[in-house]
Amino acid sequence: MQLSRSSVYYRPKSTKPADLELMDGMDRQYLKTPYYGSRRMTAWLRTQGHRVNHKRVQRLMRAMGLEAIYHKPNTSKPAPGHRTYPYLLKGLTVDRVNQVWAADITYLPMPRGFMYLVAIMDWHSRYVLSWKLSNTLEADFCIDALREALGKGQPQIFNTDQGSQFTSEAFSGLLLERGIRVSMDGKGRYLDNIFVERLWRSVKYEEVYLKAYRNGSEARRGIGAYLDFYNRERPHQSLGYRTPAQVFASGRLLRCLTDQEPALSSRKATSDFTAGVSLNLTPSLS
Repeated sequence: MQLSRSSVYYRPKSTKPADLELMDGMDRQYLKTPYYGSRRMTAWLRTQGHRVNHKRVQRLMRAMGLEAIYHKPNTSKPAPGHRTYPYLLKGLTVDRVNQVWAADITYLPMPRGFMYLVAIMDWHSRYVLSWKLSNTLEADFCIDALREALGKGQPQIFNTDQGSQFTSEAFSGLLLERGIRVSMDGKGRYLDNIFVERLWRSVKYEEVYLKAYRNGSEARRGIGAYLDFYNRERPHQSLGYRTPAQVFASGRLLRCLTDQEPALSSRKATSDFTAGVSLNLTPSLS
């Protein structure tokens, strides 16, 4: 037909509305019962009036990146040729900011498909350092999030799962060249990264499911506004009802005062951590 290769492109088919409805229900149920595999999820969907078979549910769960959580042998399978690293957080007391960071990816339902959200969090303060949205699971959006987070500090240990985005040389290389120790938990072991999993539950129930975004632009605006609220306004019981931004900023200030970490290099960087944050270093009398 005398067509050049560069003039022809594959146009992916959009996800069927019936599949999107199933995926939305499965995503909500998975947050409640993350130990449900495809067979149990199939049984649950049937109790909700859906006529589905096991193979269809298995295919949709695979597309969403959902897997039943239980300990099993040889489940962590990153991309061929990618190096994996041992889990370094077992028995470790995390008691200061920038000691451990963690990253994870979650699925977001959309009217005509779905998107993926990656976030990087400081474990001690629960502060979300950076986040990115993508309509594919390529590693690029994870690398962009990592570069943005590293502009705000540097951890001693960086923990992820063994997904191909995190085991890629481009992602792990950014950490290793800065002397950051890489830690990876097993596939399907969400408890190894529990704080990010709790963030996903908050994001979905307090924002995503309430707003029902129509497109990626709405999703970016909504998630950006929510995560700013999460960092700077939403008090956490485990943090003594302080916000993640307060704990993160006070931890950075404390390390600067004790000469364990250099002061922030610019006024702009300082404002990123302290804007809207009221530090209270006085011991509570209660």
